[in-house]
Amino acid sequence: MPDRIESNSRKLLRRLRDTMAEDRAGQARLDLITHLIADSIGTEVCSIYLFRDAETLELCATEGLKKEAVHQTRMKLGEGLVGRVGRTGQIVNTADAPSTKGFRYMPETGEEIYSSFLGVPVQRLGETLGVLVVQSKEAREYSGDEVYALEVVAMVLAEMTELGAFVGDNSAAMTARHKQPVLIRGTCGQEGAATGHVWLHEPRVVVTNPVADDPEKELVRLGEAVEKLRVSVDQMLEGAQMGDAEQLEVLEAYRMFANSKGWMRRMEEDIGRGLSAEAAVEKEQSAARARMSQVTDAYLRDRLHDLDDLSNRLLRILTGQGRDTGAEMPPDPILIARNIGPAELLDYGRKLKGIVLEEGSVGSHAAIVARALAIPLVVHAERITTEALNGDPIMVDGDQGIVHLRPEDTVSAAFRDKIAMQAEAQKRYASIRDVPATTLCGETIALHMNAGLMADLPSLEGSGAEGVGLFRTELQFLVRNQMPRRSELSALYSRVLDAAKGRRVVFRTLDIGSDKVLPYMKPNDEPNPALGWRAIRVGLDKPGILRMQLQALLRAANGRPLTVMFPFVAEYSEYRAARDEMDKAIERERILGHKVPEVIEVGAMLETPSLAFAPRAFFEEVQFLSIGGNDLKQFFFAADRENERVRRRYDTLNTSFMNFLEGIVGISTATDTSLSFCGEDAGRPIEAICLAAIGFRMLSMRPASVGPVKHMLRRVDLRAVRAVIDAERRKGSETVRPAVMAYLAGLEQA
Repeated sequence: MPDRIESNSRKLLRRLRDTMAEDRAGQARLDLITHLIADSIGTEVCSIYLFRDAETLELCATEGLKKEAVHQTRMKLGEGLVGRVGRTGQIVNTADAPSTKGFRYMPETGEEIYSSFLGVPVQRLGETLGVLVVQSKEAREYSGDEVYALEVVAMVLAEMTELGAFVGDNSAAMTARHKQPVLIRGTCGQEGAATGHVWLHEPRVVVTNPVADDPEKELVRLGEAVEKLRVSVDQMLEGAQMGDAEQLEVLEAYRMFANSKGWMRRMEEDIGRGLSAEAAVEKEQSAARARMSQVTDAYLRDRLHDLDDLSNRLLRILTGQGRDTGAEMPPDPILIARNIGPAELLDYGRKLKGIVLEEGSVGSHAAIVARALAIPLVVHAERITTEALNGDPIMVDGDQGIVHLRPEDTVSAAFRDKIAMQAEAQKRYASIRDVPATTLCGETIALHMNAGLMADLPSLEGSGAEGVGLFRTELQFLVRNQMPRRSELSALYSRVLDAAKGRRVVFRTLDIGSDKVLPYMKPNDEPNPALGWRAIRVGLDKPGILRMQLQALLRAANGRPLTVMFPFVAEYSEYRAARDEMDKAIERERILGHKVPEVIEVGAMLETPSLAFAPRAFFEEVQFLSIGGNDLKQFFFAADRENERVRRRYDTLNTSFMNFLEGIVGISTATDTSLSFCGEDAGRPIEAICLAAIGFRMLSMRPASVGPVKHMLRRVDLRAVRAVIDAERRKGSETVRPAVMAYLAGLEQA
């Protein structure tokens, strides 16, 4: 690059930095910056457009266009060449703007006399904050050096915007970032409401010195930081388990990037143009994130994600910011993360009041742990990690999948009222904790709780549940980096039975696959994992794991009653094969002289519609069935529960689904097979009374739902609810929900 361009770039950056340091209002700073850029680049026009909201760009400052257009000219994302840059994050460089596809003439700006156009995204870490534009009358494309210089300036503008350098007037477009209230809609991962303060799992690195005076000094700082990074990656490789090919592959990719000459050269060039070492790293990280958003190949996305993670590590070395900064966790922490593993989440434990994830899923490891710990969880909360800062006030509505970040006073007051009402309701439920869930018509419904950790078991007493209708055994496998030993599992299962104090505990054998992949098992790249190699299919194909777990359960019981359930059984032969493994395990324990339970119940989860139509012999043989409502519903309606477009499209109280469930109740009653319903719907009072009305006498749910469901059941006559359901069927109604809710409203008024 010619010295002149390099010198001008550094000089412009220093002038920008000095402008930022001056005591000026936000608009005055922006106006001066557009003048400086136009003067340095040698163009007649320089304009800065910033996002007013997620869909609208606003002209916030200009040198060369009509001043009266400032804060008046706005365009939607994708509209005109500026909107195109804002939408795609890609540079537009043209010698003849009016004839370029997508051009939109804005008459109030007076731009019709300018032919050439260069638009560069103002972005930070892949998030576009605005667009920087230069224009000139001369019909020419801007050179590569000029484009690069403007990219560097745009990056510094992004940092200045992030730091609030343009705040200080009445323009809504320039309100300080990280100061405004933000409403984020995600997906409910675990119900409940919580209020607290943000605790970032990966604290955001803030670059406070984007411009540097001494390139040589910055090059030394970068070199030393990269060397530390390489040493740390080498140490991770040395400490990695040699048998873990997947972990080694990731670390080898880390080492490849850490030693990449191209990555290092680009950062050195950025420093040469006037950026600090931190800003140079972040500029390349932003470019990688922009590429990541365009890449569809999963392998390439993973590699770009590796580079992103490596950049974060390098930034922490350079800035001293990160997890080990000594920042104190607030007393009411709400964890914010892009994603998080189950072991890391368990490390936080019950200290957390809530969890918000940018990625994740309703069936992910984190969601399972959050449910076990009864912590409200929202997943798919887009941009939460870029919007939130440590210590920000935040409110999490797990019921609605909504997050209020830095809420206004009116929102805070309404939210606190909701929490207070829930607390009052819990007191009311506590008063009926020790009484049965007996309806007005004399039917008693057994209410059980779902669990997956030892930490869940105290809820058995507090919730009023009669037993554990589902104990998820996969959590002990998911939180480890290697397969647990049989003795470890046996000790854990024994403690679970001890804590249950004689109450029934239904142990579900390992339900892995789909979205629950063990860290030490190579994941299968399946097009639809929910319908793939999972649960009992894995157990039967890898019988060693199933046998080890069954032996651990038998030894844990040590003569006490034992209840075991096989997940995701799709046909009779699968249950037979699994039952044979159980029988072999029992016989082996007898031969070894171990004490075998006097009473052993063996059942299956009915999660696939196919099992509802199994031969009568299956229902006569199986000792109990538990309907896995979450999976059964998604397969019945062919609606993926991880897909926000369809997961709420179909109602559990749809008459066709109710008819299907009642058919299962009928065959179970005819064969005297114990039947329960397990899942989220069992814990929703309206759904629960409808399930009871069509014949279910056992429901299993999260502990916090036992009280509300019991309260509702004790207030209704199931015969009346059944009459409402039957009337809706005769009328051909698609769902019974409105009619049942009207019936309940009538009870309230009576």
